[in-house]
Amino acid sequence: MTGAGLNHNTIVLNIGRELSAELKKRPCRAVASGMKVSIQSANAGTYPGLLAFCGAPDFQDERQDLLLNPCPIIEVLSKSTEAYDRGDKFAMDRLIPSLREYLLVSQYRVQAERYTRGADGRWPLSEFNRSEDRIPLASVDCELALDEVYDKVEFVQD
Repeated sequence: MTGAGLNHNTIVLNIGRELSAELKKRPCRAVASGMKVSIQSANAGTYPGLLAFCGAPDFQDERQDLLLNPCPIIEVLSKSTEAYDRGDKFAMDRLIPSLREYLLVSQYRVQAERYTRGADGRWPLSEFNRSEDRIPLASVDCELALDEVYDKVEFVQD
C-alpha cells in the first residue's frame, strides 16, 4: 500500500522478517506487497500486504507477475482499507483454491484475526490480542509471535 504510515510499514516489515526467518531453508517463500494475486474464477486480482507460498510459484503467465498459489494472505489494516480488506477483498481472495489462511493485523492496537479455511468451506475466526500470543500459520507450518509483529510500534491514542 503506497502512502502507508510508520506503524503500518513497521508491522509489514516485522511480519516479513519473522515469516522469512521461519521459512528459511524450507520450500516456502514470503513475499511483501507488490506481488499481485490472480483470482481466475473472478477474473480479478488483488495486492495483499504479504503472502507466502510453498513449492514452486504458480504464475498465470510467463510475465511472472500474477501469482496463483498463495496459502496465507496477510493484511495490515488501515482506516482507509479495513472495510475492503474485511469485505470485498476477502470475499474475492476466498475464491483462490490454494488459500488456507487470511490474517488481518491491526496497526492501532495489539490485535490479529486469523481466518482458516475449514474442510467444510467455512472460514472460522481465531483472535490474538496479547503480546505473548503466537499466531499459528498452519499452511506454511510456522508461527508469528505478536511481540515481534509489534516490535518498535508505538500506538497513538485518538
